[in-house]
Amino acid sequence: MSTSSSLKKVLNTWHLWAMAVGLVISGEYFGWNYGWGVAGTVGFLLSTVVVTIMYIAFVFSFTELTTSIPHAGGPFAYAYQAFGAFGGLIAGYATLVEFLLSTPPIAIALGSYLHFLYPTIAVTPAAIACFIIFTAINCIGIKESAVFTLVMTLLAVVELLIFIGIVSPHFSFGNFMQHNMPFGIKGIFAGLPFAIWFFLGIEGVAMVAEEVKAPNTTIPRGYLTGIFTLLLLAVGVMLATGGVGNWQLLSNIDYPLPEAIGMVVGKGNSLTKLFAGIGVFGLMASFHSLITSSSRQLFALSRSNYLPKFLSHIHPKFQTPIHALVIGAIIGIVAIMSGTTSQLIILSVLGAVVMYIISMVSVFALRKNQPQLVRPFKIPFYPIMPFIALLLSVVCLIAIVYYNWQVSLLFFIILLIILLLYKGLDKYRSIMHD
Repeated sequence: MSTSSSLKKVLNTWHLWAMAVGLVISGEYFGWNYGWGVAGTVGFLLSTVVVTIMYIAFVFSFTELTTSIPHAGGPFAYAYQAFGAFGGLIAGYATLVEFLLSTPPIAIALGSYLHFLYPTIAVTPAAIACFIIFTAINCIGIKESAVFTLVMTLLAVVELLIFIGIVSPHFSFGNFMQHNMPFGIKGIFAGLPFAIWFFLGIEGVAMVAEEVKAPNTTIPRGYLTGIFTLLLLAVGVMLATGGVGNWQLLSNIDYPLPEAIGMVVGKGNSLTKLFAGIGVFGLMASFHSLITSSSRQLFALSRSNYLPKFLSHIHPKFQTPIHALVIGAIIGIVAIMSGTTSQLIILSVLGAVVMYIISMVSVFALRKNQPQLVRPFKIPFYPIMPFIALLLSVVCLIAIVYYNWQVSLLFFIILLIILLLYKGLDKYRSIMHD
């Protein structure tokens, strides 16, 4: 068995663009529509504007961290370098929650799409089968996985453009404006976590930084082209879908786009079935990319002795963290069987926002304490960009905790237990060393 813990540098700009878009593109297919249920169409549109500003500022700021510290741990590595072991632990926990718990809702959506196409297929078994199949694909190798992601992402982008083209002629401003802000300003805040779902996971590109060729130029190009592609698609899909009929019928299902096309051409129309079939590609792209990112986070935390050492084992033939991939799949399958889509989305978003906050604080700390650090990409308009990202991330965190206090309490209790356990173990190791 190999004991090597180095990863191959094989990824280029196209691979990273595909991963950046692929990680997130399932958010255009489902999940965001739950925001309509808590904010209305216009209320949720305003939520999305706030979140879009946050993500643009965040991506520009995060790119500096990724190119300065190209590490498979991503946010964990940045916080570790800025604040030491405890900072790294907080960032690592938040990132793990984000990526490990964002995959089960996508698996459930895949199962829902398959059930929509073939009603005899049950959602949960199909979701579990997806975990097994895509984990196996990820085990084969990062380049092979990246090529698969590229193909799936291109198909998904083309399909979303086709969707917008089909439903746009049937757009009605009256439909979109019906009950558009039923909860007022409060709804805008309640909609923030579901607006984050439009972009959640793009930072996962950082997890493959050690596997990128010419990272100083490739990573910024991948990030920035990815965020603008996603922005255009998010706005187009939300506006087009909200105007085709009664949007309230779409606000609590896991397959809003096929349902929207069904409103236009009829559910029995072959075009509706065809779209649902092709729509699976978008979910596959995100699902596959998120499995890659979550496994690299498990790998990096293991390599840094936060998690059991076997998780950082690299397969001698495929050069992939195979144990981390398998454990990630097991966690995802358990989550599928124990939670609901909306609750898993909230937990995943909560992890992401905590990670965004500590990453932006890391930017300021590293700029102050390590001015000598080589920064191939520097944040434009520093310190305005990271400050905007930090401020809006804090606003999102407050909103998530306020409207989802029970789930949030669980998140922070587990974090506290982990910190106390780590402190206890660290103290024990110090005593034993003395």
